[in-house]
Amino acid sequence: MLTVLSDTHSADGHDLQGRALEAVREAETVVHAGDFTTEAALDSFYDATDQLFAVHGNADEPGVRDRLPEARTLNAGGIRVAVTHREHGGTTGLALFGRERGADLVVSGHTHQPTVTETEDVTLLNPGSHADPRGNPAAHAELHPESGGVRGEIRDRDGSVLREFRVEGR
Repeated sequence: MLTVLSDTHSADGHDLQGRALEAVREAETVVHAGDFTTEAALDSFYDATDQLFAVHGNADEPGVRDRLPEARTLNAGGIRVAVTHREHGGTTGLALFGRERGADLVVSGHTHQPTVTETEDVTLLNPGSHADPRGNPAAHAELHPESGGVRGEIRDRDGSVLREFRVEGR
């Protein structure tokens, strides 16, 4: 399983609770789309998982920005995933970012609003924020490899499924 998070905004830890904490512990890989805020928060994620794949966000302090790139791409679960905190240009900008990287899925954060948007050739996923939801459900995403792609779920803190989706590999 791949667990996807964003927008922790913590001064001192990962602030994982409920299903998000369980999902991080169960995941083969954890993807974080930025805004840890502090190095202590980033380090707590490294302590919580063996495989953290992360980018920095706009609210991250300089020490976090020095340690993480602005964008990354990985292959996981039979799909190619491009990760950034935010891309100017909204949906169109994120879709272009994904196309440039040959991605099947683009993961971003910044809005704290959990969303899945299907475009012509790439799926856009914002897992929301597990720790600082700002009026949205506290959420994260879980991706489960299946034949030819992944089955995805956005889940809230108690584990309820808010949205299901599928991403096909190329």
